[in-house]
Amino acid sequence: MTFETMKVKEINTLISGMDIEEALKYMSLLVGDRRESVKKIGNKLEKRYGKILNEKKRVQKLWTYENDLIRAGYKMIAGIDEAGRGPLAGPVVAAVVILPQNIFIEGINDSKKISIKKREELFKIITDKSLSIGVGIIDHSTIDRINILNATKLAMKEAVEKLSIFPQYLLIDAVKLTDIDIKQTAIVQGDSKSISIAAASIVAKVTRDKIMDQFHEIYPQYGFIKHKGYGTKDHYEHIKNYGLSPIHRKSFLKNIMGDIKNEDQSIKL
Repeated sequence: MTFETMKVKEINTLISGMDIEEALKYMSLLVGDRRESVKKIGNKLEKRYGKILNEKKRVQKLWTYENDLIRAGYKMIAGIDEAGRGPLAGPVVAAVVILPQNIFIEGINDSKKISIKKREELFKIITDKSLSIGVGIIDHSTIDRINILNATKLAMKEAVEKLSIFPQYLLIDAVKLTDIDIKQTAIVQGDSKSISIAAASIVAKVTRDKIMDQFHEIYPQYGFIKHKGYGTKDHYEHIKNYGLSPIHRKSFLKNIMGDIKNEDQSIKL
């Protein structure tokens, strides 16, 4: 292929539409072109490639815990994380993910560090490429009854039980599951240190957000679609105006609200 007879716009469209490996084959033609605008396309391609290399290095670093376990002989390594420990309403959701060894998932990170759009894109990639995924959901009433830490552990246990493949090792974000007879490591801030936990954090977050969006359709006055049950200023205002919804966690509000209304009845927390 030669670019000599092509317009700059045509060249840019062609290169932009290629995957990086294919586009790199034309690097010498681009930077060697007599037109400065074409050279700039080559420079842009070089920067694009540099970003991809940096991203691959970042993602490879996320494999540190998993690769140590692989070298120790473990094959089925599961990452576990939760979403929804802090909100005033709705369930806590845990997810467990077993990824193929050394898969590259561009952009994967702690779910809190990426946009909603990117989370949803990664959710699809993770669900498509994972060897197995399990999800556990514990509702607000159980949270009130057994406390949020125990509810989180219960959600994680349920998620593990729903896996189609039995894991040999668990990497868990900050929690130890003592009643599960599987070797495990609890990693503080594990969702930013382990790719398996990061994947689980995305699955848990997207799953819970969808649940809260459904609750918004039932209780639109609380604005769950915006804050997902977290204690924002608007959420507190809605509670003061409308009282507690059936999905609010009373144990999270008793030290804050005092006497409030639950639907049409006054209750004391």
